[in-house]
Amino acid sequence: MDNRLFIFDTTLRDGEQVPGCQLNTVEKIQVAKALEALGVDVIEAGFPISSPGDFNSVIEISKAVTWPTICALTRAVQKDIDVAVDALKFAKHKRIHTGIGTSDSHIKYKFNSNREEIIERAVAAVKLCPPFCRRCGILCRRRRPYG
Repeated sequence: MDNRLFIFDTTLRDGEQVPGCQLNTVEKIQVAKALEALGVDVIEAGFPISSPGDFNSVIEISKAVTWPTICALTRAVQKDIDVAVDALKFAKHKRIHTGIGTSDSHIKYKFNSNREEIIERAVAAVKLCPPFCRRCGILCRRRRPYG
């Protein structure tokens, strides 16, 4: 069994959600190169469908680093995955991280659906990825209780 630990870094995508933290593409490339120098295995570079800036950043980060896997975040929606595939076209190693809300409130109020249909949507989204990339992760978002 391989005992290697893989580092999956979300700084360029999740870290930008901190109030007041907005990096331009050049700054994101600098961070990506620093993460590569640190030995990070997977860099979640952005959420390409969210904005033209995020889309472009994923492309440019894909060109700038050599060996880390570049990951793009998507919702479990074909259009998101198609845009991510396009943004990852220059990545030497590609990964898609697709997510869907799985809490009772997400299922009932956001999707007006049921658990079985959400599972089917998640599975269908993951099945869209293999022709374009060898790795696809699924993120099941749960709403945290307040208090």
